[in-house]
Amino acid sequence: MPLHFELVTPERLVRSEDVHMVVVPGSEGEFGVLEGHAPFMSTIRNGELAIYRTGMTGEPERIAIEGGFAEVNDRGLTVLAERADVPA
Repeated sequence: MPLHFELVTPERLVRSEDVHMVVVPGSEGEFGVLEGHAPFMSTIRNGELAIYRTGMTGEPERIAIEGGFAEVNDRGLTVLAERADVPA
């Protein structure tokens, strides 16, 4: 089953999609989130999200983010970032 992932900034909803896994730059270190992850909340540091759409093969999409929070719950992963540099 896919993981529902949302990336939100103060200005807009940047992404809302189903993916395989997302690696988040947490303030205590990077952490990976798959479907079924236990509920979890963390502050995030400046860094890059790595978004794996279909498993661990191939290069992930990377999005630079600055500050914020990440929350994992029964609906998926939501990253509330102060800023996100989305590739065009």
